Amino acid sequence: MSGTIPTMEQIDELHRKIAPSQAAYDLIHTHCVIVADIARRLARRRNALFMRRCTLPADAPERTGHYPGLPERASAALHVVVSESPDSCVVGRDVSAHTSESPDSDNIGVAVAAPTDGVSGGTVPPRLIDERLVVIGGLLHDIGTYRVLKKKHNGSNGEPLEFSKKRYILHGLLGYEYLLEEGVDESIAQFARNHTGVGLTRESVIAQGLPLPPDDYVPLNLEQEAVMVADKYHSKSVPPKFVSADAYTARAARFGEDNKRRWLDLVREYGVPDVPALAEHWHMRMI
Repeated sequence: MSGTIPTMEQIDELHRKIAPSQAAYDLIHTHCVIVADIARRLARRRNALFMRRCTLPADAPERTGHYPGLPERASAALHVVVSESPDSCVVGRDVSAHTSESPDSDNIGVAVAAPTDGVSGGTVPPRLIDERLVVIGGLLHDIGTYRVLKKKHNGSNGEPLEFSKKRYILHGLLGYEYLLEEGVDESIAQFARNHTGVGLTRESVIAQGLPLPPDDYVPLNLEQEAVMVADKYHSKSVPPKFVSADAYTARAARFGEDNKRRWLDLVREYGVPDVPALAEHWHMRMI
């Protein structure tokens, strides 16, 4: 570790230092707070399943990954580790696993076990997820979006906020660079770098002609992945809004069937948060 793990106060300072206006801070910081909360809920759900892994029936969807209404593809990405030791009865997935079977449904599965912190569904992870890192990463993941606001629409003169569509794809890398410049540890800065979409591979960057250095911009661990997933449930549009799992499925499909299948895999693994309840709590609309 060569940098610092920021405290809550330092995280707020990092946001205020880069924000061009109070309006920009309010929009982006609030989004990060919401994403951090959702990511913590997703991580807590999977941690709860991990703690119950030896008491779940062998055919429980939390162990098999077979949820009603979800395509079977994700189950092929699950490892089942069989052991006589109760401490080793783990079902999990390598974050780099991919398969290519076609989905047969767009519907999001219904949870079987009682929800945890408002999250239904999900599968047992290969290990416990660090909820503290998930919250810190969630609070900083979109800090680079301050630098992709249009100069004449960054709120500094009371004008409406507007992001540059051309430069928006750079926000993850810009946030990563900003955090490193401020002495934040690489492990935290990576939350900004590796959360766009459902993970950008070097191949997709080249194929789409994206204005990014050709490289993989994908989660390197479960903590980063939890934040990436949570980010899909809320949008910084003006006004901001919550996004249901089904609505994001439609968005993901715009970038191809592989992208859509990847998202459905993540839904299966992390479960589905109670988006209507969150939207009501924050007094925001939902699509």
